[in-house]
Formats: sequence, C-alpha cells, structure tokens
Amino acid sequence: MAKALLGKLWFRVLLGLLLGIAFGFAVGPMTANNPLGIDGKTLLTEYVKPVGTVFIKLIKMVVVPLIFFSLISGIISMTNAEAFKRIGLKAVGAFLMTGAFAVCIGLAFGTVFHPGVGVDLSSLKAHVAAAAPAAAAQDFSMVQMLVNMVPENVVKAMADDQILQVVVFAIFVGVVLNGLGAKTQMLGDLFRQAAMLVFRLIETIIRFSPYGVFALTSWVVGTQGMDILMALLKLVGTVVGALATQYILFGIMIVVFGRMSPFPFYRKMVEPQLLAFSTSSSKATLSTAMRVVNESIGVSKSSTSFVLPLGASINMDGTAIYLGICALFFSQAYNIPIDTHHMLVLVLTATLGSIGAAGIPGGSLIMMGMVLTSVGLPLDGIALIAGVDRILDMLRTTVNITGDSVITLLVDKSEGTFDRGLYKDMER
Repeated sequence: MAKALLGKLWFRVLLGLLLGIAFGFAVGPMTANNPLGIDGKTLLTEYVKPVGTVFIKLIKMVVVPLIFFSLISGIISMTNAEAFKRIGLKAVGAFLMTGAFAVCIGLAFGTVFHPGVGVDLSSLKAHVAAAAPAAAAQDFSMVQMLVNMVPENVVKAMADDQILQVVVFAIFVGVVLNGLGAKTQMLGDLFRQAAMLVFRLIETIIRFSPYGVFALTSWVVGTQGMDILMALLKLVGTVVGALATQYILFGIMIVVFGRMSPFPFYRKMVEPQLLAFSTSSSKATLSTAMRVVNESIGVSKSSTSFVLPLGASINMDGTAIYLGICALFFSQAYNIPIDTHHMLVLVLTATLGSIGAAGIPGGSLIMMGMVLTSVGLPLDGIALIAGVDRILDMLRTTVNITGDSVITLLVDKSEGTFDRGLYKDMER
C-alpha cells in the first residue's frame, strides 16, 4: 500500500508539503548556537529555498513555449471556424462572469466581517519591517492595460514574460493558420509536435516537484512565522472563508450547469491543486492541470489545449476575491467610506486586475495598486499585508486553477466532446 502511494506524484507532493511545514517550524526558530553554526532563517533562505527557486525557474523556463504552442495547437485542431468562435466566446464570457462574481463574493465577505475595523495600521508596521518590499505606488490605467495586451515585439514579449501579449499573438497566429487550411499543413504539424515536445519537457521537470515543494514550503513557514499572521488574523480568516465559499461554488456549478456529481472532479484535481498550493503559481501548475483534465477528467484535447491555457492567463477568481476584500480592508482601516458607486468600480477594476495579474507569486500586490487607486484609497498600506500575502497566495492559486478547470470542463461538455465515462472512472 505504502509503495503504491509513493508511486503517485500527488502523494509525493503532499508528503513534501507536510515535511516542509514540519521542517520550517522546527528549523525556523533555530539560533546560531547549533552544530551548523548558522541560524534557522539563514539556513532556509540561503540553502533550502534555492532548491525551490530552481524548481520554479525550470517551470517558468517552459511556460511561454507551453502557452504559445498549446494555444496554437488547440486552435488549429478546431477546423470549424464557427466552433472556434463559439468556444472562444463561451470561455471568455464564462471567465469574465466568474471573475466578476468572485469579486462580489469578496466584497460581500468584506462587508459582513469587517476585517479592517479596529485595525491599527501603525502598529502593524513593526511586524512587516523585514517582510517583502513595498509595492511600488504606480498610476494604473485600464485603457492602457488593454492597449498593452497587443505586443509590438513578440520576441521581447516572450523574453519579458508578458503572458497576455503572448496569448494575443498565439491566438492571432492560430486563427490565421486555421484560415490557410491545407496550404500550411506542414507548419500546423510542426506546431503540434512542438506542443508535444514541451509537454514531455514538463513531465520531466515535474518529477522534481516534491523536492521543490518541500523547499518552498519550509522557507515560507520558517521565515514568515506566526507574528504577522496573528496581527492580520481577521483579514486572513475573511479571505480564507471567501475562498472556501468560491471553491464550494465550483462544485455547485458542475451540478447545475454540467448536471454531474462534482466529487470525481474534486478527487481527480488533488494533484494540480497541491502543486498550485505549494508553488503559488497558476502557470507552474498549468501543465499538470492540462494532463489531469484531459486524461483523468475526460475533457477533449482541443478544449484542454485552448481553454485551460487561456483561463490560466485571464481567469483568476481567487485573486479577484482577494483584491475585493483588501480594498474594503483598507477602506475600513483608514475609515474611508465606500459607497455603491465605488463598489461597482471595485467590481470592474478588481476583475480587470485579476486578469492583469501575472500568475506568479506576488503578482496580486502590484495589481492591488490599480484597485485601490480606482476608489481613492492610499497605496502605502500595501506593504503591510506583504507578510501574509505569500500564505494567502497559496490558497488563491488553488482556487484559480480549480476555476480554470471547471470552466474548461463545462465548455467542453456544452460542445458535446466531454467523455462522461472517463469522468466517472475513479481509477483514472
């Protein structure tokens, strides 16, 4: 039994996660008066964390090729132009709706539980003196963000990890390539083969994930400690409650729109969810999620290759919830009232902000500037939640990748290409 479990990647990732938590708690408080002669946080930062950093860098190395080639491969597999347009509209519409609804959940929880009431921001500064650096106070423009989605140099966009620009270019190439039909058959085959190569590269890299998860988790637990968590406990609790509600709503969506039990989905998504939780990166989890959604859940190859990478780039429900709650947190802490008009503005900007977030650890702190600016809230408080952002990022990313997979499943089922038998097969 134990040998069989150790053979499963999700179990090894879970084991790495639990051991990382235990190691972080044990080593983090360690002083320099030990046989190693170094304190625990230095040990974790200089020797343990680099293992996790290498793991993340390996995955990030193939993220752009993965999104680029998988999107093009998914588009050219849809030989029917109407089907491509229909699936694209369904996916984008669903992503925008779930994102806006997620913001509303965040605002509702923030309104009911008042996480910022009674919070003395000045007293928190002592807790975050050594936390993550303050997010830069920048002026954000929604129009400029939309303009920036179109790359003027696609090679530079790929080098700079401008994921939305890569997505726009890949969709453009796929649509034009589809229109050329048989004239570019060899080029289409080349893109499909390139996608296969990238998937094989990621399969090789992902075997390293238990070690990367152990290193990252032990570093977070050992260096962040419980002080900042306790100082912002009410905010953390509100965010966790809202994320849990959204997670349950995903299952309700499967029941209502898919007319299926959500339990096979939840069971089979354990592996990508654990990876999302430990890496805090939707992009790092994308390849594993694509494999599970296609091979275990029963979504067609074309929908998996097109809808899921698109969702990982523009759909971040967990981030949308977090942005909404943090806006009310600062509103309540600074005693700056938010009226109905500002609430509507928050829904719009937090939805766009979740789209613009980079999908990498800490990306939401930057987009928070746009959200706070839109309703006239000060930006200097962003650094105060940086200490707990990493912990909450793990939960947000789990919700993000779960939402992407649910929408992909429902879109594929609406197209009649979903394999219900494979979905119900609990051995897969």
